[in-house]
Amino acid sequence: MNPWLALALLAGAVVLSMAPWFSAAAVLPQLRAEWALSAQAASWLALAVQLGFVAGAVGSAVLNLADRVPSRLLILGGALGAAAANAALLLLPDGQWAFLLRALVGASLALVYPTSLRAMSAFFVRGRGLALGFMVGALTLGSASPHLVNGLGGADWRTVIGVTSLLAVLGGVLATLVGPGPHRTPAPPFRPAQAWRVLSARGPGLATLGYLGHMWELYAMWTWFALFYSGVLRAAGDGAVEVTRGAALATFSVVGLGALGCLAGGVLGDRWGRTRLTELAMWLSGASALLLALLVNAPSGVVLGVSLFWGFWIIADSAQFSTIVSEIADPAYVGTALTAQLALGFTLTALSIALVPWLEPVIGWRGIFVVWSVGPLLGALAMRVLRHSPDAARIAGGRG
Repeated sequence: MNPWLALALLAGAVVLSMAPWFSAAAVLPQLRAEWALSAQAASWLALAVQLGFVAGAVGSAVLNLADRVPSRLLILGGALGAAAANAALLLLPDGQWAFLLRALVGASLALVYPTSLRAMSAFFVRGRGLALGFMVGALTLGSASPHLVNGLGGADWRTVIGVTSLLAVLGGVLATLVGPGPHRTPAPPFRPAQAWRVLSARGPGLATLGYLGHMWELYAMWTWFALFYSGVLRAAGDGAVEVTRGAALATFSVVGLGALGCLAGGVLGDRWGRTRLTELAMWLSGASALLLALLVNAPSGVVLGVSLFWGFWIIADSAQFSTIVSEIADPAYVGTALTAQLALGFTLTALSIALVPWLEPVIGWRGIFVVWSVGPLLGALAMRVLRHSPDAARIAGGRG
């Protein structure tokens, strides 16, 4: 199969299959009203998918599933599982079992996302950074879509849940059209300990530390930016309707622009070097967070301009961490390494997301932005160390 056709099919499969992840975010206000959820319960509902994804990714990594099971079958199984758990929300009379179902959605999707990255790496050696950047860019647009739905007036929550469940089924079927890539290695022996070599081996460990710095701010920013910008608009004197719509469209723009950042990161990673690109992206991302800490009371247009710059760079490096691991990990266990890396990253995102409601009343948004900046700044230092390590010779064709 032509690699670019495989890329297009896999990217489409991932965006469609991951639709249930984003479904609850699009209709959370409706679910709160329908099920009389408290703010705390709604927060846990938002976190359930993250926690489920972590549990599923840990299990998949320990069992070496991404390396031992054909990718298209694993993606299909994960997509169907996510669709079923998501659709089951339609049967609930209240929110009592919603957390468990959302966690099952996340656990199922842990079979889709890392497996798709593993499958894609088997089609590309040259241009792998761009290919994976395209994959993550497509996923970024999917992450932004609920905010566009809200900005345009929303839809009934049952319709959203039903449609996203059907999309996941379609995504799983689409993945079955992609066979194994020419660089796919044979199924290796079952070795649970391989999951943790992503931390114990020096090169993959440094790449994972950089990835953790990146993830510390990414999902927390994506989750809470709408709330922050709503406050900016209220301070500017906008009415309730304008605040809701303006914050949703601004968040869609900030998150969605990251899709272009992923493509730019892929090009620069392949041509300039992945460690250089990831370090640069994290310096710029961390600096943007610090700049916003100074501008929390600035006019809304100024805040949005800096936030768009932040949204571009906060995700530009994301795919390159996976690409680095795919280049320097044991070739037979690349899928396991990628899954373990993602499990660690999403564990950290659950913490950084959950901390905001506790910290914001104490330190305000200015303090939150400073806290978020710490991750990318430390991650940038880890990538600088990796660039000067022996493993750099195997990254991006020797460009590091």
